[in-house]
Amino acid sequence: MATRREFFHSIAGAAAVTVPTLRRGGLERVFSATSAVAHRSPEEVAQDEDYWMQIQQAFTVDRSLINLNNGGVSPSPKIVQDALRRYVDFSNQAPVYTMWKILEPQIEGVRRRLADDFGCDTEEMAITRNASEALEICQFGIDLRPGDEVLTTDQDYGRMLTTYEQRVRREGIVLKKVSFPTPPPSMQYLADIFEQAITPRTKIVHLCHITNLTGQIFPVKEICRMARARGIETIVDGAHAYAHFPFKLADLDCDRYGTSLHKWLLAPHGTGFLFVRRDKIGSTWPLMAAQKKQDNDIRKFEEIGTHPAGNHNAIAEALTFHRGIGLERKGARLRYLRDRFMRHFDGMAGVTIHTSFDPAQSCGIANIEVDAIEPGKIVNHLWNTKRIIVVGIGHKDCTGLRITPNVYTTLDEVDTFIEAFEEVVKKGLPAS
Repeated sequence: MATRREFFHSIAGAAAVTVPTLRRGGLERVFSATSAVAHRSPEEVAQDEDYWMQIQQAFTVDRSLINLNNGGVSPSPKIVQDALRRYVDFSNQAPVYTMWKILEPQIEGVRRRLADDFGCDTEEMAITRNASEALEICQFGIDLRPGDEVLTTDQDYGRMLTTYEQRVRREGIVLKKVSFPTPPPSMQYLADIFEQAITPRTKIVHLCHITNLTGQIFPVKEICRMARARGIETIVDGAHAYAHFPFKLADLDCDRYGTSLHKWLLAPHGTGFLFVRRDKIGSTWPLMAAQKKQDNDIRKFEEIGTHPAGNHNAIAEALTFHRGIGLERKGARLRYLRDRFMRHFDGMAGVTIHTSFDPAQSCGIANIEVDAIEPGKIVNHLWNTKRIIVVGIGHKDCTGLRITPNVYTTLDEVDTFIEAFEEVVKKGLPAS
């Protein structure tokens, strides 16, 4: 049997191994690199490849392929992966104790940090598994009667439209979808189409903060204030917005906001959050039943049964990594990478760009169409020939490829995409 001294020596030895491991996770490197560029503008830093090389080293991504579909789900940096593994290992020692009694209460620290970063009260922040769950809580949780109208756009996320369509079939509500060109002529145009579509029966205005199809940013604050003045509830789909470009809740003034954290925050897969304005919590039903005493408690939206604590606890490391870069620098870099290929193809014969160059209307997401070539065929060609991952969009108003780089994306990877895509534009696809 080990003596007490041997036991403490073993712990010290384990700690000596753990500390360098954490450093290799990249956090120390990120803080050091960011400190060195803190005096420079985000736009200058966006073009500093030495700085972004330090950020890129924090990831364990497979460089034998080029992932330009970070809008779907992004890899987490090593520091987040390491934390998640530690939580999972600890949970499995005795889950009823280690997971439920020790790790699960730590969600309150994550809640506090997310609320601070988003700019809301801690008691308005629920931790969810993704944007879909967060938004469906709101979509199903607001009482509606037959004939009541929900106003949204036909470029809203498919799952959210499906949710309302089920309520149409089941309860007889009315789903009203407005269309808009891509890109639209202005932000004011987007506000106007919502205002013009409102009727006395409109009960909910549901809009994207930024669309998943083209990366179009909406004038959320103007639309939400216009709706509130008419007594209309607002739900904002922020799946692609949070941790992507700079904003706070005060810039939105919405009633409810749902987002995923495994996209631009780089948190563990299967994490998200739901903001509900404090005076709206009581009138919003949870997806899974909660006790009456929880009616006005934001935590009622987290009643989902047994779930891993490690996923939501490791959000804390993702927040630390995110803040280590800084949102202004991150947004500038994403726009810089996107502009590198978007400007290359701007004005090129046979190409239509469905994303605005206006920095107020877009950031790191782009949609580019090659005339007369089905997007899915280009997607397959880029994968088969260059191992480039992009996604095809088939919407009638923005058919094309959606390209979404991230902070770990290198200029060489962007340029490889440019070369491969330009060959398709100029020569078409090879005969099958």
